Amino acid sequence: MATVVNNPAPQQNSGGFGFIIVVVFLIVSLGLLVTYGIPALQSRRVIQVNVPTPEINVEAPQVNVDAPANPIE
Repeated sequence: MATVVNNPAPQQNSGGFGFIIVVVFLIVSLGLLVTYGIPALQSRRVIQVNVPTPEINVEAPQVNVDAPANPIE
C-alpha cells in the first residue's frame, strides 16, 4: 500500500507585512541620507598639511670648461 502525504494548502496572503517593513526601511534610509549624508558631502574639505621642507646646501662642483692651451692634433 502506498503512503500518501497531504501537504497543507499554501496561504495566499502572506507577503503584505514584509512589504510594509521594506517600504518603511527604505523611507527611513532615505531620510537619514538626506539628513546626514548630503550635508556631510557638501561640507567636506581637503586637508592641507604645511610641512616645511629642509634646505640642503651642497656646494656645486667646480668644472673646468676651458679648452686646453695646446690641443693635440
